[in-house]
Amino acid sequence: MRDARAALMSGLSSDGKPVDRPLSPHLQVYRPQITTVLSIMHRFSGIWLGVGTLFLTWWLVALASGPAPFATAQAFFASIFGKILLFLWTAALMFHFCNGIRHLVWDSGLGFEKPTYHASGWTVLAAATALTVLIFIVGLTAG
Repeated sequence: MRDARAALMSGLSSDGKPVDRPLSPHLQVYRPQITTVLSIMHRFSGIWLGVGTLFLTWWLVALASGPAPFATAQAFFASIFGKILLFLWTAALMFHFCNGIRHLVWDSGLGFEKPTYHASGWTVLAAATALTVLIFIVGLTAG
């Protein structure tokens, strides 16, 4: 064996011939499920919330620093790029919120049947989308 990884990836077929084992789960066979996709999205939304918090901190510091820095921050968030960032941050926040509620229900021991976790996954996506759009519409029409 070349190294420990090669030793872990090597095995014998049913007829005794040496074969290399695939990675687990086998990426060419494995079909991602809603729970897998939502789990990965939950992690990415948490990262995006951290990035969005940096922008929120910038906005708050600009607000406390006076009219000129605040005007700069406001101009940035009023731009198309700023609105896209705000939309993505809002989407991450709503997804993380809705999926967090789903996890709280799971923590109570409910929702582990296959039809239930599939339905709750799609409900999380629908609720997060609806809340994001609603918040953004209210934000654009109010300001």
